[in-house]
Amino acid sequence: MNHKRSFRIFLIGMLLASATTGPAECQHKRFLPAVLKAGIATPVLKWSNGGCFTSWCQTGWYASPAVLDINADGYLEVIAGSYDLVALNGRTGALEWRAPNTTRVWPDIAVADLTGDGAMEIVAGRGGSKLTLYNTAGTALWSINPFSKGEIRSLALADLENDGIVETIVGLADGTATRQINVVEPDKSVRPGFPARRDGDPGYGWGMYNQNVAAADINGDGYKEIIGPTDTHYITALDRSGSQLPTNSMFNTFSPSGPKVWSQVGVHVDQAVDLRGYANCGTEHRPNFADSPPVLADVNGDGTREIIVVGNVHNCDTSPYTDLYQIPFLFNADRSRWKAGSFDWTSVPVPDGSAGPLSEDYNVIQSAEPNPVVADLDGDGYQEILYSSYDGRLHAYWLDKAEHGSWPYRVTRTGEGVIRFSSPPVVADLDNNGRAEVLFASWVPIGSGLTGKLTILDSLGNLVAEVTLPAGLGVSSWNGALASPTLADTDNDGELEIILQTVYSGVVAYDLPGTAGARVLWGTGRGNLQRSGAR
Repeated sequence: MNHKRSFRIFLIGMLLASATTGPAECQHKRFLPAVLKAGIATPVLKWSNGGCFTSWCQTGWYASPAVLDINADGYLEVIAGSYDLVALNGRTGALEWRAPNTTRVWPDIAVADLTGDGAMEIVAGRGGSKLTLYNTAGTALWSINPFSKGEIRSLALADLENDGIVETIVGLADGTATRQINVVEPDKSVRPGFPARRDGDPGYGWGMYNQNVAAADINGDGYKEIIGPTDTHYITALDRSGSQLPTNSMFNTFSPSGPKVWSQVGVHVDQAVDLRGYANCGTEHRPNFADSPPVLADVNGDGTREIIVVGNVHNCDTSPYTDLYQIPFLFNADRSRWKAGSFDWTSVPVPDGSAGPLSEDYNVIQSAEPNPVVADLDGDGYQEILYSSYDGRLHAYWLDKAEHGSWPYRVTRTGEGVIRFSSPPVVADLDNNGRAEVLFASWVPIGSGLTGKLTILDSLGNLVAEVTLPAGLGVSSWNGALASPTLADTDNDGELEIILQTVYSGVVAYDLPGTAGARVLWGTGRGNLQRSGAR
């Protein structure tokens, strides 16, 4: 097998399958010094305006592009969605097919062989509660409305019971107390027991306004569970039949006493308030999970996945609530807070004085979504937790709950006079030296006349390289990229490209010179092309 082909097969495997994390245990936590990244070159623009028309582009939102060899020619195509779904030649950006639509695509484009017949399918969620399944020629095999209203912003693919049939899990971006999560089989039938939570079930929930579903085996029963934070301080947790997952008996004491399920136990900054069952608003703060995708990952290498969710902590004593900061929470499968050895997440990290929101008005600047990314930045076998925040920074927390080196990285530049927000990052050891790089895109306020950037940081948050994204096609008011990038070798040269869905310049690709030996750790939105949020 030649070098290019072996590299490409390795990369596709990293993207199309949920990977497990590193070694079982390390002796202690060591922080590696910053090093000169002499081998990492500045990204080089390969092509832009992918999927656009002659003089304009459809608006791109938060959907991370997928990569897939749709015609068995040995090269990866780029599958991207703004409103239309398009397939682009990965080498040139030329249009291979277009599947028109009038409603926007918010969740990442997902791909999998749903039925186990060897043929890949493409799944897109849209406004108008529309879920569409396409074949690799761009033909819609079916389109359904899994909810009676709202928008599908949460989408993940998972084989829930390991029978070779991959289910599509969707969440409802609309206000409703129950029936927020639905599961659709490959034949477009709704799975028995769904949508859930079911009417009459205990607990609380509301809408899911970002990519708020994840699926993986979190309790070791051999089947996959579904985690779905909602627009409350409660998290829905379901088994494959739609029944709610039980919690630790420590939560049995608050009224009504007795066993609880996840959606009955509210999340607060302090675990003592969780155990009491209610907050004294004004002094005891709690998070909202409206825009909070979960990640299910084994953060310390002990063979058990934890649940990582970034919450928007607010003061519930004000009207409207005052948002204070975004911070990660780590849970076990029984909803207790995670603690292992010297790592103790029974209390959350303490934010610094710059953690407040710079803006939450999407009429001023499009929303920064706190999608968590989990990767071992320094090669010590433990996973770090990265996320973009409305404070204009990209955060990276170690398991000791500290941000080391130059983290958090300030995307909004001091003295520039404008806000800049960043996409969810991707992570790869580009020069294969044992320390990973972090790559992300950014955007600027509406009407600013500026353009976002593509940025590469080293493992300790130091700037390695940065380039300005192309200007909008036919639009000069602003541009940037909201969606998570995707890393892939689309031209079979043995080196990575980074693919971006921009707002007004379509799909854009950059060469990443010097990455022939790269190790991809988190290569696309939600960690894999099934968008399951699972590692």
